[in-house]
Amino acid sequence: MNTVENKIADEIHGCIVCAKLFNVLSVYTPDGKLLDCTVTSPGGHIVPDEHQPLVACDIHTEEEVKSAHKRWLSKTGKAFDAEQEDE
Repeated sequence: MNTVENKIADEIHGCIVCAKLFNVLSVYTPDGKLLDCTVTSPGGHIVPDEHQPLVACDIHTEEEVKSAHKRWLSKTGKAFDAEQEDE
């Protein structure tokens, strides 16, 4: 029997507001889709995104994080897709 397992990865990601680095533990399906992730360094939290792990420092306001996430989406070309999902 051939069983395919999810991939667990220890990664480093920068805060989307200030670029401070955090360790992130991520779980991917065998075909590379992100299943879940968590910040393993103190002082940070995950910014929800279904495509890749994103992190923000706990000290940033919700507005700073939302603004940075919007900028990130526009730079990656995903802003249009995200707006369609909201409708």
